[in-house]
Parts: sequence; structure tokens; C-alpha cells
Amino acid sequence: MLLEKTFHSGAKPPLGSLIEGRWVQGESTFTVLDKYSATPIAEVASATRAQVAQAVAATHRAAQAGAPAPAERARVLRRAGELIAERRDHFVDVMVAEAGFTVADAAGEVDRAVITLNLSAEEAPRVVGDVVPFAASPGAHQRMGFTLRFPVGVVCAITPFNSPLNTVLHKVAAAYGAGNAVVLKPSAYTPLTSALLAQALLDAGMPPEFLAVVQGEGDSVGTWLLQEQDVAFYTFTGSTRVGRIIQQAAGLRRTQMELGSIASTLVCADANLDRAIPKIANATFRKAGQVCTSVQRLYVEAPLADEVAQRLAEYAATLPAGDPRDPATRIGPLVTREAAMRTEQWLREAQEQGAQLLCGGQRDGSVISPAILTRVPETGRVWCQEAFAPLVAIRPFDDFDAAIASANSTPYGLSAGIFSQDIDRCLSAARRLRFGTIQINETSSARSDVMPFGGVKDSGFGKEGPWHAMREMTEERLVTFNP
Repeated sequence: MLLEKTFHSGAKPPLGSLIEGRWVQGESTFTVLDKYSATPIAEVASATRAQVAQAVAATHRAAQAGAPAPAERARVLRRAGELIAERRDHFVDVMVAEAGFTVADAAGEVDRAVITLNLSAEEAPRVVGDVVPFAASPGAHQRMGFTLRFPVGVVCAITPFNSPLNTVLHKVAAAYGAGNAVVLKPSAYTPLTSALLAQALLDAGMPPEFLAVVQGEGDSVGTWLLQEQDVAFYTFTGSTRVGRIIQQAAGLRRTQMELGSIASTLVCADANLDRAIPKIANATFRKAGQVCTSVQRLYVEAPLADEVAQRLAEYAATLPAGDPRDPATRIGPLVTREAAMRTEQWLREAQEQGAQLLCGGQRDGSVISPAILTRVPETGRVWCQEAFAPLVAIRPFDDFDAAIASANSTPYGLSAGIFSQDIDRCLSAARRLRFGTIQINETSSARSDVMPFGGVKDSGFGKEGPWHAMREMTEERLVTFNP
């Protein structure tokens, strides 16, 4: 009944777990809230311990029996992209409600999801090995060798709330494209989008035994998945704290982790601000700043510092915050009211410590207006902890080397950006910034779905991007022949 009152654009998402092609109920439910109004929109059945075991066992049997041929897997992934495009309004409707995305952010998520599916389809037939140059060893020039790649088996994907469609597909589509079976545990904040996605994959022809969705909280369902020894590979996007738990439980099994971040972007004195300012604002505030690569630290060379701060504040004033269903809204709610209250507290603390709030920071329920700060102390939480909120701290610099060192000073290393027309300075930054991605004349948050994406240090390891993820999710086997 709650769904009927909320979604009007088409088929309603299933409200249980998907096991062996059937949507099943559990013994308890959890409530999904509309992130703007904080009102219930659905009661979703949590998977039981037995259902988690059943889901893993079923996908393990399927993996052992072998996946459909690569061309068939590619066909399924392409058809899924077509279905998601056809059901665009359904997906947007659900993400606006359960993720709090603005209509524009939700539509962008759908567009990127179609790209990710098509990229995965293109790569599915290309999961091949390499020729070994034995002639490099004296006396071995007559030998021949090559590698083959095989699926690892069951891939467990544990996914976040802040990209409930595209990040899920970077794991699920890549895993299936490489010939694996998949058990998906979506965020309990955003389970409905994953349910719609799973139904689209089934409708596209994905064999039911190759996909399971187990709904529930991380402390229960997530923990049970870590106990299942038939899972061969865990792919996770989320906090560093949870990533450590998964890694410890995985033991010698393989993992791919995209974890915490404090993303930095540098603006040098020769930067083109007409180009940089809109990019920085979008990268800072889209999805209400709830992106792991959102610009949180903005280093600006001193001659431009005042101008950048003023122009960024003026730009932020053009980004209305509020109801995500209003097409004019550019900044929607945070995932919970508690997250918004935490952000409000951090901003207040920063000001008490001497920071200047140039604009924004007002809270209305779970919505925070886009906030820009200067003079933030080194110990301020908005500077030295991951904010995951629509805020940015600006710090002027005179010494380029010191700015690089400061950006490197956090435990994290996911993505960084630099704006400059000095190629030597840009290449110096690329060599010295210890991040998984360095973007020149882009912000830290400028991801294309084809590129390798992943971090270093406490931001994790391994790569997403369909080709790169498929290599992670396959085993390499060497074959040699001595005539």
C-alpha cells in the first residue's frame, strides 16, 4: 500500500529477496523511508540466515555448472540496458524517493547505468589472456605459452546507497560479463532500485540461478555473507571501517574495495576559472555531496583565492536546496536526518574554531544548503574527516609543494584534481599526489565509466570499470607447450 501512494510511473519493485528466480519473503521486515519527507514508502523483507545460505549455494552450483557463452552474456547485458532505458521513469521515481536524488541526478544515474551495461557487454567476449614471450629466456625460444582467464565463481557485491544503480552495475554487470554468478546485497537505505534492476536483468534473459539479491542490514545479512565460504570474491563500496571487517573475514579469498575518501582539488593561479568554477561546484554539491570523490578540500593559489571563494559562493547561491521532486531543485536531502544534523554540528564546530562560513549550511529537515568555508583549522572535522555532505573547505596556498603534501596528508587516496595550464606543474602533481586517480583540468569527481577507478591507502584497492573489474573477477591460468 505504501508503494501505491509513492510510485505512479510503472511496475512496483519487489519487496523481498531474489533466490533461484523467485522473490521470497523473510521472517522480518525493515522500513524504507522517503529521504526528503522521512515518511515510510515500503516494508522490505529481510533475508533470513537460511535464505542467505540458499542464495550462495544456488549461485555456487550455477557457477560450477558454467556460464552461458560470452556472446550470450553480452546479449543479456545489452538487452538489460535497453530495458532500463525503457523503464527510465520507474528508476528515476524510485531513486528520487529512496535515495533522495534530484530528478537530474537520478536521470544521470540511469544514463550512466546504460553505458556501464553496454561497456560490460562489449568486454564479455574479450575476457582473454596473453601470449608469453618465452624467447626472453636463453634456450627457451622454442617454447610457447599463453594465459587463459576463468571466472572465479560466486561474486558477492555489497553496494552503497549513494549510487544504487550504476555502482551496483559496475559490480554485477562486470561479474556476470566475466562468467561469474552474483549475490547482491544492496544498502538497506536503497533496496528498491536494486530490486528493479534485478527484475530487468531477469527480463533480459539472465539465467535466474546466476543472480541472487539478499535484502537486509549489514550487521545481519552482510555478516552472514562473510561466513559463506562458497563466495570466491567480495566487491564492496562503502566505509573503510566496514572494508576492514570484510577483508579480515575474506582471508585468502579475493576482494575489491572502494572505501573512504577526503578528495582534494588544486586550483593554480593560471587556471581558467570560467571552466573550473562550474566543474568544482557540480563536483562538490551533486547528490548533496554524498559522493566519495566530492571535492572536500579545495586548495587555491593565493592570487586567486578571494576570487574563487566569491565566484564559488555566487554559483552555490544558484543551486536551490529542497524537495528533490521539484525540477528546479539542485541539492536534495542527505540520506538521513541524523546525517544532516551531524553536518550541521560539524559546520558549527568549524565556525567556533575560527572558520568563516561564506554561504549555506542551513538545515531544513534532512536538507543542507550548499556550504563554503574558509580558514578551517587543521583539526576541524570538516577538514580532516570525510564529510559526505554538500560542503567544501577552501585553503589558499603560496607553496605548491606544501599544497601537495597537505593533500597527501590524509589516510585516504581515492581521487584528486588540478586546474592549471602549466604542463610541468600538472605532471609533477600527477607523479606526487598519492591518489588512485589524478585528473588534470578536472575535479576529483569526474568519472567516466570506462576508466579504471579505485584508490590507494585507506581508500582501498582493486579497480572498477568493466574491463578492469573483469580482470579482477577472473583467475589467470598459464598454459605452456614445449615442442
